[in-house]
Amino acid sequence: MIWNENAECMSREEKKELQLELFKKVVRTAYDKVPFYKNKFEKAGFHPDDIKTLEDISKVPFTTKDDLREAYPFGLFAVPQEEIVEIHSTSGTTGTPVVSGYTKKDLDIWGECTARAISMAGGTNKSRIQNSYGYGLFTGGFGIDHGAKTIGATVIPMSSGNTARQMKMMEDFQSDILTCTPSYASYIAESLEKKGLTADDISLKAGIFGAEMWTEEMRRNLEEKLGITAHNIYGLTEMMGPGVASECIERNGPHIQDDHFYPEIIDSETGENLGYDTKGELVLTTLTREGMPIIRFRTKDITALREDKCPCGRTTVRMDRITGRTDDMLKVKGVMFFPSQIEAALLNIKELTANYQIHVTRPKHLDEIEIKVETSPEIFSDEMKCLDALEEKIANTIQNTIGIRVNITLVEPESLPRSEGKAIRVIDERNFD
Repeated sequence: MIWNENAECMSREEKKELQLELFKKVVRTAYDKVPFYKNKFEKAGFHPDDIKTLEDISKVPFTTKDDLREAYPFGLFAVPQEEIVEIHSTSGTTGTPVVSGYTKKDLDIWGECTARAISMAGGTNKSRIQNSYGYGLFTGGFGIDHGAKTIGATVIPMSSGNTARQMKMMEDFQSDILTCTPSYASYIAESLEKKGLTADDISLKAGIFGAEMWTEEMRRNLEEKLGITAHNIYGLTEMMGPGVASECIERNGPHIQDDHFYPEIIDSETGENLGYDTKGELVLTTLTREGMPIIRFRTKDITALREDKCPCGRTTVRMDRITGRTDDMLKVKGVMFFPSQIEAALLNIKELTANYQIHVTRPKHLDEIEIKVETSPEIFSDEMKCLDALEEKIANTIQNTIGIRVNITLVEPESLPRSEGKAIRVIDERNFD
């Protein structure tokens, strides 16, 4: 089902005309109504009248997360405070939080975007959506909630946590769509298995998972255990929240709602625009947001844009699965790699579960990596020489993937921390002072 055929199947020529019109408007709004942007534009020698074509977008200075933190809490609002009807925020665990403010029109647009995402996963007004993203300042729960109500579906607002109750509601209410982080979906699947339930005992048909990076191997794992099609949804608090992009039934990359968000790919070192079919850093601009327009935001997410038409019929630009972030790439012994590469390698080994942690240390001025990974109960009960052979197999697989030797520690099932939100996969204890 396509929720908004006019917008999602618009011709490329018509879309580009619309994007240029909206881009000019949002840049003018930011210049006129947000002092932060006026100062930033003038320092860069840029004026909104400089935008004549979409190619001129490269003249506009970037916005960074540091800029948003500097404007904390309300320095980027473009409307009077009384017009802001909802506020969300990042956790601020790595610094000052980023605040996101919404007008009533902004919430309608958010609901429109997540309604499209739910439709892409097969959702209709008859769906029962178990929303296990966190409600609160985090955007996940409310974002899905707005979309479910827009589409007319039944929302089961579970929020995250209380997994025993999650499973009971899943059985009693016959939820057919699950929304949460992929790591929490994995935990729910594991908990159902422990309870003796299989995919045939529940009514799930689809999952909409996001808020953290996950791999194709994780997708296959979730689909097998939960009996679903697993769809990737992408968003970020700085833009709006979940619904910026999401996967259709083809699952060949999330469709960006590019009538509301203008995407670019840049070289993260030079800032040069790379165009389509080339991997780089994703940059996004809000095209229709009233309360808090964001211009050319550097997401730090690594992906590529695809313009070829999707078999589903939508003409919106697609993005590849996020393979890492420019700020979470690990450099160990001179080798650079993303944690997602390790996850992909681990999940291809059938004796392992989906739970692992990467520990990076520097005990004697030399980097070391230890990967703790849970095995299946049957494997962990095997004799020591079998475990030693499995550790060697894992170490060789990862070395072939990232190019360096790592230490493997097999741990018993259920011994690593479980997450009801975003999983903590990397613990870097190196001191760089």
